[in-house]
Amino acid sequence: MRHTISIAVMLAIIWLVNSGHYSPLFLGFGVISVLFVVWIAHRMDLVDHESQPIHLSAQLPIYYLWLIKKIIVSNIDVALRAWKPSPDVSPQVKTLSILQKTDMGRVIYANSINLTPGTLSLELGNNSVLVHALTKDAMNELIEGEMNRRVTDIE
Repeated sequence: MRHTISIAVMLAIIWLVNSGHYSPLFLGFGVISVLFVVWIAHRMDLVDHESQPIHLSAQLPIYYLWLIKKIIVSNIDVALRAWKPSPDVSPQVKTLSILQKTDMGRVIYANSINLTPGTLSLELGNNSVLVHALTKDAMNELIEGEMNRRVTDIE
């Protein structure tokens, strides 16, 4: 039941932010739309702990802020390297071991690697992830394991 409430709250927030209309008529349409989508999702048995990961740590928003900072810094780094007359890149592919115990944790880690410019997770296994990095520095940063530890902390 808490997952159904969670998805209803998230859909309502998304609807309110994106619609920009707060008249009673539009709010009524929003409520009807959210209830209809939640009903369909509940009937299709789509609402569970994986679709609404409210069981994850309360540190998730902190991790998101850290990841956004990481994405911005990496984006600037890749852009500066691309603009140089002779780009300073040293592509590398390595298999890194991962600390996550759940599928959700492993997917969050692999997706975090993908979201960070200059790195890409190529293959995800139970205990490892195959990663391509544009530079040696980016690969060394992943080898150091700060992202790995942070994802394990929110798991």
